[in-house]
Amino acid sequence: MISTSPQQLRTRWEKTWTSGGLKTLAANTWAMFWMRFASLSYPGRFATWVATWFAPPYKARRHLARYNAQGYVAPSANIYHPQLLRGAHVFIGDRATIYQANDGGTVKLGDRVHLHNDTCIETGVGGSLKIGADTHIQPRCQFSAYKAVIEIGANVQIAPNCAFYSYAHSVALGELIQKQPLQTKGGIYIADDAWIGCGAIVLDGVRIGKGAVIGAGAVVTRDIPDNAIAAGVPARTLSMRSN
Repeated sequence: MISTSPQQLRTRWEKTWTSGGLKTLAANTWAMFWMRFASLSYPGRFATWVATWFAPPYKARRHLARYNAQGYVAPSANIYHPQLLRGAHVFIGDRATIYQANDGGTVKLGDRVHLHNDTCIETGVGGSLKIGADTHIQPRCQFSAYKAVIEIGANVQIAPNCAFYSYAHSVALGELIQKQPLQTKGGIYIADDAWIGCGAIVLDGVRIGKGAVIGAGAVVTRDIPDNAIAAGVPARTLSMRSN
C-alpha cells in the first residue's frame, strides 16, 4: 500500500487549484451566489461588485449576466436614467454611461443585449433609444438620441468607436451654433442582423436594411438597402450579399 504524506497531498491540491479547474469552479460559485442579489439599487450594486472579486475583466464577465434575470451592470458603469428599461440578462460593461438629459425619453434594452466598455447612451428632449434582443455593441460607441428615436433591431453587431446621432444643429448665420435649435429628419432605424464596422458614423434620417453590412469608417447619410454592403464617405452601396 502506497502512503501519501501531508506534503504530497498539499502539492497535489495546489497543482489542481492552480491548473484552473477548482479555482474556476470556486470563482463561478462565488459569482453565482452574489449575482442573485444584483440590481440597480445600492445593495444590488454592492452585491455585483462582490460578485466580480474573482472574475476576470472585460468580456470574461459576460457570463455573470446569465446568473440573474436583471443582468449584469458593472460597478463602474454610470446609470443616470430613470426611464431605463432592461430585458432579461442584459450585460452593461465597465464605465458605460446611460444618461437622461432634460425631457429625454426612454432607453429600452432587449433580452441579452451587450453594451461593452465605455459605451455612452444619452437621450434628450424628444429622443429615445430602443435596442433589440441579442444585439452586441462593442466598446466606445456613442448614441445621442435627441428630437427623434434611434431604433436598432435584434442580432445587430456594432463594432467599436461607432457613433449615432438622431439630430443636427441648425447652422444659420448671425447666431452662435450652440444657441440654435436642434432639428431632425426623423431619426435612425437599423434593421435586424445588420453589421456596423469599426468607426462608422450613422447620421439622422437614415435606415440601414436587414442584413446590411457597413464598412469601417463609413459615414452613413442615406438609406442602405437590405443585404447591401456599403462603405465610403458618404457611404454608398458597393455590392449585395449573396450565397
